[in-house]
Amino acid sequence: MESMGVRDDDGGGASDVSGTPVGEALPSPPTAVLGHGSRVLPAVTVDTYNEELRDEEGFVGDRASGRAFRAILDDWRERVATSLDEDPFGETPTDEISKSKLDRVLVGTDPVAAGLVHTAIEEFAQELAVVVRRFLRLEKWQGTERIVVGGGLSSSHFGQLAMGRAQVLLAAENIGIELRQIGNHPDEAGLIGAVQLAPSWVLAGHDAIMAVDIGGTNMRAGIVELKMKKGDVSKAEVWKMQHWRHRDDEPSRDEAVDRLAEMVASLMDKALADKIKLAPFMGIGCPGLIDEQGAIVNGGQNLPGNWQEDGFNLVSALVGRLPRIEGHEMAIVVHNDAVVQGLSEVANMTDVARWGVLTIGTGLGNARFSNRARE
Repeated sequence: MESMGVRDDDGGGASDVSGTPVGEALPSPPTAVLGHGSRVLPAVTVDTYNEELRDEEGFVGDRASGRAFRAILDDWRERVATSLDEDPFGETPTDEISKSKLDRVLVGTDPVAAGLVHTAIEEFAQELAVVVRRFLRLEKWQGTERIVVGGGLSSSHFGQLAMGRAQVLLAAENIGIELRQIGNHPDEAGLIGAVQLAPSWVLAGHDAIMAVDIGGTNMRAGIVELKMKKGDVSKAEVWKMQHWRHRDDEPSRDEAVDRLAEMVASLMDKALADKIKLAPFMGIGCPGLIDEQGAIVNGGQNLPGNWQEDGFNLVSALVGRLPRIEGHEMAIVVHNDAVVQGLSEVANMTDVARWGVLTIGTGLGNARFSNRARE
């Protein structure tokens, strides 16, 4: 596949800004150890994340979010209902139509309903292609060879169709970028990626870690089995997981933190009962830009309550609510949720040097990575 070289709107050149030939790993700077929002991780360098591209209509990423697809579908429902005096989905609000229902409609016997969903897919795919083009123009996205698409929409058939159609649209413009569905289920990918936040010596001698994935609609906590061999955690998988759709309950920030701590503590009890040796480490994926103290600087507007308030720190809030592991206070590392979800793909990206992730959820998460040279 021809790698991507796109001229930036702000004058960036078409060649890779690092000067390193595409397909070769970048020189490896020292690995940051247990740093919140760290740009240098054991397997990759995080070139950029949480880019907030804007145009005259607002955030560009909002055009390819889960909310955007629902808005497009809702618009076409209104048009069809006005013209045909009938809505194939009846009186069910668009936000309440499940992804599985939309997938069934695509292969169902109602041609109007299927056509309506296909039309929404086509329009959304066009928006996704626009968003991909805009990211590829960024200086720090230059030389990107592959983009992994994750988030809740990627697990649906209609989401995969939109992804495929977007790739066709990009190919028609001679933009040689591969869009690939995330390998693990998005619900688990945001947990599995947490194993890449810690160097192998932190994990050595243990069976599993705790991981948390916080989104604008859901929170998930899980125990991730390392299955580590000679420092390699590419076989890591979720052992047990708890899920809470917090958007339905509209909790305050403190209530959300309390519930999250209860989920983690419950899973720790299960690990103890099954004699799974947990490392005293937990990785957390959270929306927004994360500073070195683990605080959310911006981008956390979809979370319950004000998580960007000065003085609020999720790590400090959680530590006092969690039990110790073999007498040790748990070390917690917070990073952006798109970064963590992307990290679940490290083992599948060894054939490229520079790759990105877009997570289509409540909003659109994004990150770009360069593989670090292996010793």
